[in-house]
This record gives sequence, structure tokens and C-alpha cells, in this order.
Amino acid sequence: MIINKAISEVINDDLKVDELLIIEKDNKNEIQTIDFNPIYVNTILTKITNRVQFNLKSVINGRIDKIDIINEDLGEYNLDKLSHGIIFEIPSGIIFNNTLLANLGPRIPVRFDLIGEVISNIGTKITNYGINNAMMEISVNIELNEQVILPFISKKITYVVNAPVAIKLIQGVVPNYYFNGLAKDSANVFIPIE
Repeated sequence: MIINKAISEVINDDLKVDELLIIEKDNKNEIQTIDFNPIYVNTILTKITNRVQFNLKSVINGRIDKIDIINEDLGEYNLDKLSHGIIFEIPSGIIFNNTLLANLGPRIPVRFDLIGEVISNIGTKITNYGINNAMMEISVNIELNEQVILPFISKKITYVVNAPVAIKLIQGVVPNYYFNGLAKDSANVFIPIE
């Protein structure tokens, strides 16, 4: 939820699809190359990464008011519980490392801490779209690697979020003829235009 919220905030506030791509055309106005604008892409990715890290630190430190989250988004937690940070109540029976005793005993409140990293990049998917056209789907890919540290357990978790950013239709020049042969031995038949 925090990752998706950070991505949507940056995309809604800062992303301009026209500045994301550099499209070079020839003298006939036909597309020659399409590249990403590396300065703009890095700026957007840096903003998203910083926003994700800021939001995570805010939740861990109990500063939930720094993030625009409503109670309905939080499920079993509410804003009052998160105002003291992320705190789990672990049954004391878990100390014995026995599945039969895991849910027994009084609950011990434990503060949740995260140590990790946020990795972001741009992903593309290009598919054919008719004759000599292509559809380019651009997405922001966020990978969050965290080491969850609790008094009795330490575990590495990874979350991967792929959020679509833009879809761009790239129109090429339609050729005078189109041949998609049925077999290797098929004869080439050309129909004159004039």
C-alpha cells in the first residue's frame, strides 16, 4: 500500500509522458528511434525511491500523519495503533519454538523495525499492434528488500511492485504491400499499385 501510494503521488504530480521519451524522426517525418530521456527517468525514479523510503520511515516511527492514508486502507490496523509505530503483539509461547505452544500465553508487544533498500527502474513491454505499429507499455518497477527484525525472528522479505505509467502507440509507415507467407516455399505475389 505504501509503495503504490508513493508511486501514484509522484506520477500524478511530476510525470510528463512527452518528456519521458525522445523520439527522433527523419525528413519524411517517419520515426527513426525512440529512447528514454535518461535525465528525466533518473529524476522520476529518484523521487519515487525517496518517497517510498520516507513513507516507510514515517510509518515505522509512528508519524502516520506524514502520509495521506485513510483508516479503510489499513485493514486490521487503524491510525491510532500506527501512531506508536508498527507494533505486533506476539504470544509468549512462540519463545519455545514449538507449533503447539505458539499461540499460548500472554501477548508481548514488540516494535517492528525494518532494515533494507528500495530499488527502482523503468520497464517496457512492446507488442505488435497492426501493420508496422507497436504499442509500448512503460511501467515503474519497485523492489523493496527488507530485513524484518523481531526479538526472536529475523527474516528477509522482498516485495516487487510493477505499476503501469504510460501506454504509447508508435505508428510506423504502412508499406505498399504486406506479405506474411504461409510456408517457406510460398511464391511471392506482388500487386502493382499503379
